[in-house]
Order: sequence, then structure tokens, then C-alpha cells
Amino acid sequence: MKKLIMAAMLFFAATPAPALATDFDLINEFPEVHCLALNVYYEARGSNLADKAGVADVVINRVNDSRYPNTVCDVVKQGLQDANGNMRRNKCQFSWYCDGKHDRPQDEDRWAEAQMIAWNMYEFYKFRGITEGATHYHATYVEPQWASSLQLVGRIGAHIFYRWE
Repeated sequence: MKKLIMAAMLFFAATPAPALATDFDLINEFPEVHCLALNVYYEARGSNLADKAGVADVVINRVNDSRYPNTVCDVVKQGLQDANGNMRRNKCQFSWYCDGKHDRPQDEDRWAEAQMIAWNMYEFYKFRGITEGATHYHATYVEPQWASSLQLVGRIGAHIFYRWE
């Protein structure tokens, strides 16, 4: 039922939207949306809608900040590489990207939701600004060293958001 509702929402959107892609259809047609959806899925799939939108907002805030890469995919895939150009395990901006696990979503409903959030954020700017300019976040159960050097924005769901002064 969820898939049917989401498909209908996509069909009636003002501009053409991607089909719900459980087999990575987005990767070819809309690669930036695909990268954003993967980040939402892996960083916040078990959280509420606002938290998922917050995770997407941070990625786009980074794209718009000169301290970070200029595309969604480059922001999501940012991390340290070894001498051979391979990503160093657990040395990425977003931990899921270089955790050594495959990056194929398994939960179809949450993957469809992540794609919808990414599409709406990227194409229609829906929920843009929810983090008030945050460029960083972390889960509530960790305390990264960098947190004290940034301005606290607030908590949304399972994440705490920060921005540069």
C-alpha cells in the first residue's frame, strides 16, 4: 500500500519524477538524487521524517558551502583514501559509505521513502532549511570531538545538528 501511495504522489508531482527504484534505477537517470537517497537511507532510515529531511538538508548545505565538494555525490562520498585510491575504512564523512558493507538497500519501504525525501528535497526544496544551515550532525549516542568547535543548532529525532559560527 505504501508503494502505491508513493507512486501516486510521484505521478502527480509538478515535474517528472523518478520511478520508485528498488534496483538502483536512479543511479543512471538522477545520480545526485540517488546519492542523497542512499545517505538518507543509511543515516536515518529508522528515524522520523523530520530527521530524515535534516540529514538531506545537511548534505545540500555542504554542497552550497565552499569548504565542501560541489555535488551531492561528492559530498556523500567524501573521505580519506589510501595510496591506491581506495576509501579507508571508517574514514568517511558519512560512516556508512566506507564501513565495508554493500550499499544496496534491503528495506524496500524505507528505501522508497528515502528516495521520495531525496527527490522532494533536491527537486522541490521541500523541507530545505529544516536544520537552519547545519553542515554537521551526529547520532545522539556518540560524542565526536568536533562538536564543541561548532554552533549547536538542535536535535531532530536521533541526530544533533551543528553549523559553523
